[in-house]
Amino acid sequence: MIGKGKSIAHTRASVAYGMKQEKEFEVILKEFLSGDNPSEIAEEFRLVQEQNQRCTKNTLSFVLSPTIEDGKGLDTEDLKEITKRFMEAMQLQDRQAIAFVHRNREHTHIHLYVNRIDFHGKAYKDNYIGKRSQLAAEKVARDMGLSTARDIQELKLEELKGIRSEIKAIHDKVFAKSSIRSFDTYIAQMQQKEVHIEPYINKQGALQGFRFQYKGHDLKGSAVHRSLSAGNIAKQMNLGSLEVQRIKKDRTILISGKTLSLSPNLATTIVKKALKLALKKVRSASIEL
Repeated sequence: MIGKGKSIAHTRASVAYGMKQEKEFEVILKEFLSGDNPSEIAEEFRLVQEQNQRCTKNTLSFVLSPTIEDGKGLDTEDLKEITKRFMEAMQLQDRQAIAFVHRNREHTHIHLYVNRIDFHGKAYKDNYIGKRSQLAAEKVARDMGLSTARDIQELKLEELKGIRSEIKAIHDKVFAKSSIRSFDTYIAQMQQKEVHIEPYINKQGALQGFRFQYKGHDLKGSAVHRSLSAGNIAKQMNLGSLEVQRIKKDRTILISGKTLSLSPNLATTIVKKALKLALKKVRSASIEL
C-alpha cells in the first residue's frame, strides 16, 4: 500500500472530488461531521479552522492506495479499518475527518480529508508529511498483512531488470550488425525490434538524451544502461563528416527531419569522438605508408 499526504487550502473542492458520482464513491469514515454534501462539510471544517487564523493550508489530504490485488479482497469494513489505523499512526485522532473509497477503476483507493486544526485551535505540524504518510501506510499494511510500498518497489525493480536487459541486448545487436552513421538509422533499426525511441528535450530546449519505450515501459536511456545515454550512443557511432561539421559549427543535429539543439556536453562528446576517429584514420594511413 502506498500513502501520500499534503496540506491544502481548498477543502470544499477536494471533498467535492471525493464525492463525484462517476468515481463510484462510498463514505467509509466520518468523524465529528454531520453534513451530507461538500459545502456543508467544508463549512463545518471552517467553523473549527476559524480558531487559527494564521494557518491557511488548514486541511490535510491523504490518498491510501492498496495494490490492485489487495484491493480486490478488501470490503468496506477493511477499508474503514485501514483508514482508522492510518489516522492513529499519524496521530490524527479526535479531529474532523471524512474518507471516501473510489472503485471506478481497477485500482481501489481511499481519499481521506482531515481538519488540520483541532478543537483547541492548534494546527497539526505538517513538516515531512509526505514521507510520514508513506511510513504510516507501510506500518498499516504490515500490520494488516497487505503489500507495502517497499514490496511494490521490489516487484517493479525485478520486472524492470528483465526489460532493461532486453533493451540493452537489442541495442547491442543493432550496433553489432552494422556500422551506424546517424541517430536516424539507430532509431529506425531499434524500431524494427519494437523499441520506440523518443528524443528527450531539457528545459533549455536542447537534446539531452533519449527515452526508450518497450513493452509498456518508458525509461530514460541512462536508466536502462549507462551505455544508452545519448553521449555513449554517440560514441558508438561513426557519424558522417557533414553531420559532425554541423554539430561543431552550431551545436545542432538532424533527427527525424527536425533540427534539434544539442546540450553543450553532448555536442562536445560527439565532436571529441569524431576527432579521435579522424586521428585513428590518419595514424593507420601513416603506418601503411
